[in-house]
Amino acid sequence: MNVFTAQARPGQAGGAPEPAALARIGDWLRDHAGAIRLVQWLVVIFYLILLLVPALLALPPSQARMLDHLTPLAQFVFWGLWWPFVLLSVVLFGRLWCGLLCPEGSLSEWISWRGLNRRTPRWIRWSGWPTVAFILTTVYGQLISVYDYGRAAALILGGSTVAAMLVGFFYGRGKRIWCRHLCPVGGVFGLLARLAPLHYRVDEALWQANQGPRLTPPNCAPLIDIRRMRGNRECHACGRCSGQRGAVALTARSPNAEILIVGDQAQHGRWDVRLLLFGMIGLAMGAFQWTVSPWFIGLKQAAAGWLVEQDILWPLEASAPWWLLTHYPEVNDAFTWLDGATILSYLGASTMLIGGALWLALRVAAAVMRRGEPVFRHLALTFTPLAGAGLFLGLSATTVKLLRYEGFLLAWAQPARAWLLCGAIAWTLYLSWQVISRHGANGLRRPLAFGCCVLGGAVVGYGWYLQFWGWA
Repeated sequence: MNVFTAQARPGQAGGAPEPAALARIGDWLRDHAGAIRLVQWLVVIFYLILLLVPALLALPPSQARMLDHLTPLAQFVFWGLWWPFVLLSVVLFGRLWCGLLCPEGSLSEWISWRGLNRRTPRWIRWSGWPTVAFILTTVYGQLISVYDYGRAAALILGGSTVAAMLVGFFYGRGKRIWCRHLCPVGGVFGLLARLAPLHYRVDEALWQANQGPRLTPPNCAPLIDIRRMRGNRECHACGRCSGQRGAVALTARSPNAEILIVGDQAQHGRWDVRLLLFGMIGLAMGAFQWTVSPWFIGLKQAAAGWLVEQDILWPLEASAPWWLLTHYPEVNDAFTWLDGATILSYLGASTMLIGGALWLALRVAAAVMRRGEPVFRHLALTFTPLAGAGLFLGLSATTVKLLRYEGFLLAWAQPARAWLLCGAIAWTLYLSWQVISRHGANGLRRPLAFGCCVLGGAVVGYGWYLQFWGWA
């Protein structure tokens, strides 16, 4: 008998049951581990084909279309569909992708059962790794054109997969040590999952009080203390704990709930803020923007002119190997050392100027409210919708580009971008106003603090406006 037939669903007063459909979905995931493992292996096979085959093939002709050559087809599936809609799925369903479909997580957990089962060292548990890993992989990906070439994608994503399996082999029997502490997109997914309208709610009091029939203790791969779990940040939404002690159930909630209520209680708050402001907003904008930016071209031309005047010509040579800088002379695409330095400079400037301006605006807002670090972090989390929208806009730009190359007009793309950007800004500012009100800013302090948030949102919005309209 399901424990919920005898116990109230968690969080419901007077024994009123949770909506049955959602709870049953969570229970189904718990009870069909074999089917889920089969799907995971199918995804792994598809992922490896998509990743490795284009890396082994010769580069396609410049006019090749998706149906002419596997490489442009794989490029579209991988970067035009896979990654943009993985991000979207996290916002809609939490980290369901991580728990059920991610090939890295599946391989890491699988090999961990066959590994050395050593104790996880302290250095791996450092909370800054997701931020550092995201920054390094993003920057490196731009230098070797990860979106355009199969070998580059295989190097970065395949290298990440190999690292995940090595960590799984050495540490954590049956656990996903890589996913919890080291995954380059784990921090991003953790932030975006806070917006999901679905979560596994835990009633801690019911957990402790329930003396009825109990399910087998679940193997929580991301190492969560399920009894004390609050929110979606770490939860992989795999359903393994659904129904545990009658206290865990998949439920619906407001998409604003976790930002407003749990946001200022989150662990690793400082690194979350750094990743959000400087990584997901500042660095990501520069990474998506530099190829169309006239500022980038002007910076490169000025530097090249100065080098020629000084008779320093080696930075103008395209002699770097492909795994260090893009080098495909057979298709007339090879970065010089100057290109690499200019890309690094542009990305660094975008990170510090955009992220720094947003950081300063929120610091001033907290100071106006006469509040300290916790309120600053809470305000920073309100920019999660805008950060997520920016990542989706940037990744889906590849989708639109490739489809237009195939002959699709996509007249709706620009209006859709405008609606998404404006909606994300409005959502962010609504959350900001609610957080300011929640923390008791009175009188003139409230509109002044909110004005700082509006200014921060305007800076980010203007950056995306330049990319899609101002420089188009």
